[in-house]
Amino acid sequence: MKIYTKTGDNGTTALFGGSRVPKNHIRIESYGTVDELNSHLGLVRDQNINKHYQAVIIKIQNKLFTIGAILATDPEKATLKNGKARLNIEKILNEDIELLEHEMDAMNKTLPAMTHFVLPGGHQTVSFCHIARCVCRRAERLATALFEIEPFEDNVLKYLNRLSDYLFVLARKLTYDLQADEVKWIPEKH
Repeated sequence: MKIYTKTGDNGTTALFGGSRVPKNHIRIESYGTVDELNSHLGLVRDQNINKHYQAVIIKIQNKLFTIGAILATDPEKATLKNGKARLNIEKILNEDIELLEHEMDAMNKTLPAMTHFVLPGGHQTVSFCHIARCVCRRAERLATALFEIEPFEDNVLKYLNRLSDYLFVLARKLTYDLQADEVKWIPEKH
């Protein structure tokens, strides 16, 4: 399989279903940011962290590929007029969202109560996790903007929202596991 096709040399790209759109289309920005998030999660997974967290991140990365496919699909080509699926694309299920919630609940049981906002950092691994969280929030914002124009499966937005929460809790848990300092944000008084 050749990587280069030359079909995008004019600044357009193909969606699943065959339609072509400009490479700066909100749909492309959406799934491109999900891809960026997936790469950052690979960086987090490659750190010296608990094997369980690595396994969960692999599950998340797989779901992000599903989300990318959903976002890369021309909504007019995704279903037939009778409402049946034209393209066989996996869905984001409630169970996928619940997995993130269960993981957060389990991590939170071992963490001290949060009394302040936390400054990102304290350890390189934690910083990578916070970067992934921020990219996740951007992916969520872009997907929300796309959803307003061309709706798609709403579990995608729920998943991205929950994933950013998961990444925040994971950053706190990694701070705890790595015995790094969790720096509280305390506004300066003038």
